[in-house]
Amino acid sequence: ASAALRAARIGGGSLPELPTSSGRSVVVRGYAAKAGEAAEPSFYEFRDRKIPFVSQLDIHEPSLTGGMPCFRVLDETGQCVLDDASAYEVDEELGRKMYENMVKLQTMDTLFYEAQRQGRFSFYMTCFGEEATVIGSAAGLDFKDHVFAQYREHGVLMWRGQTFQEFADQCYGNHRDYNKGRQMPVHYGRKDMNFQTISSPLCTQLPQAAGAAYANKLANYDGITVTYFGEGAASEGDFHAAMNFASTLACPMIFMCRNNGWAISTPSDEQYTGDGIAGRGSAYGMPAIRVDGMDALAMFHATTIARDYVVKNQSPILVEAMSYRTSHHSTSDDSSRYRELSEMKAWKARDPVARFQIWLEHKGWWTEEEESVLRAESRKAVMKVLDMAEREQKRPLRDLVEDVYDVVPEHLEKQYQEIKEFAKKHKHLYPNDIPIE
Repeated sequence: ASAALRAARIGGGSLPELPTSSGRSVVVRGYAAKAGEAAEPSFYEFRDRKIPFVSQLDIHEPSLTGGMPCFRVLDETGQCVLDDASAYEVDEELGRKMYENMVKLQTMDTLFYEAQRQGRFSFYMTCFGEEATVIGSAAGLDFKDHVFAQYREHGVLMWRGQTFQEFADQCYGNHRDYNKGRQMPVHYGRKDMNFQTISSPLCTQLPQAAGAAYANKLANYDGITVTYFGEGAASEGDFHAAMNFASTLACPMIFMCRNNGWAISTPSDEQYTGDGIAGRGSAYGMPAIRVDGMDALAMFHATTIARDYVVKNQSPILVEAMSYRTSHHSTSDDSSRYRELSEMKAWKARDPVARFQIWLEHKGWWTEEEESVLRAESRKAVMKVLDMAEREQKRPLRDLVEDVYDVVPEHLEKQYQEIKEFAKKHKHLYPNDIPIE
């Protein structure tokens, strides 16, 4: 190889092709045809990658590139900020449906959170401050799109038709729960709604989503894959593995980052430097969008544009929704221990639900009377399903060993019989709403 290069450089020969271990060749650019002539522009070139060589040694500071702008349609007061908003409108039917779902989600979160605090079930996570992110993106997807959620995206299920009763049944883990009471509350899953079951370990859903998207591509599935995650999850190794797999395999999927400012108690400025999460897209050769996650209109249009891109190009895209988690991380968290109340109050004043309500009212599509009726009816409906779900029996004890093997193996059968005998002998220690047999 060195001899070939010297011959080409000194003797004016043709550009050499250097063999590689894979049997392919790399063409080396940048040698003059004759000695003494100026060399043509030089590049490092391998397949479709072409990087120019330069004679000036510089350190490229990230700050020199500037940050990616954030798209929005509505400001904090619900006023349109665009001179011509015609391209980013929705019709009255869709606008009303989006708002009604945001109100229902907010109402359900409020009452379910209170129910957990009363000790009626063990755990809950709200979506306060991120209603527009979740409902806006859900509205921009197709029902056939497969969703791999983190744990704060139950609004997607609500948009696809899951009822208050079905949410309550899951949180109580009663006999009507689709997951048979085997999951923590808010760890939903619906095969019939293309919503993969939520898993507590952080970020595991991202590489799974990339694999599912690739499989669906090979199967010519008429839909894309969407995976949701927080900016804290983007610090996990699984994030980088998933991004690289999706990019190199051209997986038709959307990486939907909910950047709500806090990874439990870790603020985003301690979570990463550089241009946030969307700025990482270019490093993986992946296009990106940054959008105001508290603006339902902006979220809807960012998602539809991202989805159109994925369908057309059969390759991935990264969306970063900028919002703020106005609630505690979960019922196991007290965020007043690590952030100022003044900060929380300032962000609550930017409520995305109220912002969208103002816009609807300005359009003449919503009234104060409709607001009162929706709030009252939603609250009444949620209170009712909580009471109904609480009265239902739990799944039978036998379910502990079912659904893993076709036939329950001997060692699991033995364990089950031991548990059953203990429950019968010590009934005062055993929940009375779980059938023993």
